[in-house]
Amino acid sequence: MSYFDEQGAASYLDGPPRQVPGYAGLLRMTMLLLAERVPPDGRMLVLGAGGGLELKAFADGHAHWSFDGVDPSGPMLHLAAKTTAEHAARIRLHEGYIDIAPDGPFDGATCILVFHFMTPEQRLDALRQLRRRLKPGAPFVLAHISFPQAEPERSRWIARHVAFGAAAGLTPEQMDSARQAIGTRLTILDPAEEETLLRKAGFTDITQFYTAFSFRGWVAYAG
Repeated sequence: MSYFDEQGAASYLDGPPRQVPGYAGLLRMTMLLLAERVPPDGRMLVLGAGGGLELKAFADGHAHWSFDGVDPSGPMLHLAAKTTAEHAARIRLHEGYIDIAPDGPFDGATCILVFHFMTPEQRLDALRQLRRRLKPGAPFVLAHISFPQAEPERSRWIARHVAFGAAAGLTPEQMDSARQAIGTRLTILDPAEEETLLRKAGFTDITQFYTAFSFRGWVAYAG
């Protein structure tokens, strides 16, 4: 089930740069990590491609990479098509979940700001399906909300996350509603649990390369 309808898609492009600390740097680091192993004419798989921000950054930075982007939201994919229009010849968009992605094999893959919308079981399935679509040793970059889940740390981090990403002028009541929504609508795991799922799915050499307030990012390689 998609979290982004037409109204949500229309306002999405403003979200990540405001809500994710160092978002532009995260995308640049992702490209650097991928480029260590992805050839100049590499084929990339982007899970959660809606909106097109990552696709545009990657396509801008690597003129000969080609991309398959997957997202369950039709409106978000429509936005991605507009965002990446200048690179349309190198990008194929697929509406659905990871099971509808081409078999590849791909030279690399990313999944950025997606997993906190998925249960642990869904994440493990997605990771396994991603791995089998990658060439042996291909890099995979994963980044999303992740912080310790023991109380009182969990509640503190939820409050910090909301405070950082909040739009100007929110009332205390709106801030409290946002904290409740984060705590109940998203599935947030401890960073150690995230790494366990990557290992279970068959990824190796797992390294956490990005820590920015309530967000974490890892690079791993298909075993």
